[in-house]
Amino acid sequence: MFNDKQNLSQKRKNLEMKKKIVIKIGSSTLTAGTNRISFGKIEDLARQITQLREKYQIIIVSSGAIATARQVIDLHNSQNINNKQALAAIGQPRLMRIYDGVFENFGLQVAQCLLTYHDFEKEATIENTKNTLFTLLEHGIIPIINENDTVSAEEIIFGDNDKLSAMVAKIINADILFLASDIDGIIDKNPHLHSDAQLIKKVSDLKDIEQFIEEKPSKLGTGGMTSKIKAAEICFENNVEMYIVNGTENHFIENALNGTVPCTHFKKNDD
Repeated sequence: MFNDKQNLSQKRKNLEMKKKIVIKIGSSTLTAGTNRISFGKIEDLARQITQLREKYQIIIVSSGAIATARQVIDLHNSQNINNKQALAAIGQPRLMRIYDGVFENFGLQVAQCLLTYHDFEKEATIENTKNTLFTLLEHGIIPIINENDTVSAEEIIFGDNDKLSAMVAKIINADILFLASDIDGIIDKNPHLHSDAQLIKKVSDLKDIEQFIEEKPSKLGTGGMTSKIKAAEICFENNVEMYIVNGTENHFIENALNGTVPCTHFKKNDD
């Protein structure tokens, strides 16, 4: 009994020494630009996590339930919010089966956590959420979070889990949030119209980039640049670094951390 308690205490100490990373995977990333969930992309994510978890605690916030459902069912008027919620209910268990099957091949265990914004409004539910996440991490299990679209539709309409991932990063005191999308980051001009458009690599004041925010329509995801800036605001308020990185590239997390891939790094200046 004493040895069990000692081992648990040491495990907790080792866990506390690791930085915490939240990785948000958007629908456009999970489908790799197609209309189907990409097993290869989920394998790339699992491969990266096997390397990163030596130094980092990893939590995933994953979109993709609706995209998964559309592979097996075609609901009439699928843009209708009620139908989208039904698609999310159909696709969520299928999406988790994909994660579970792929991650298991890499020796990784996963757990599903469905949240709504109401879960961040009360201290009791925040504490319960934190306890669940930290207990999973303590046992080497990777939490995979999505919005509970059956009872809440905010991310379906507005954000593709950008804000949700920032709220998760906030309550667990994460060090870094990665928003993996189908873009490299913040561009100072529309690259389709301006050949001299430049990627903004570092942002320390959100006011500096307000003029560059331009939405890009997407058939698969709902997360535009505005929702990513909202996520950045939450991160800045809570001293969390944030990256917008092109998740369609392999090894995007490691390469962003190493500075070897185009991305936008958000880090508030120390006062």
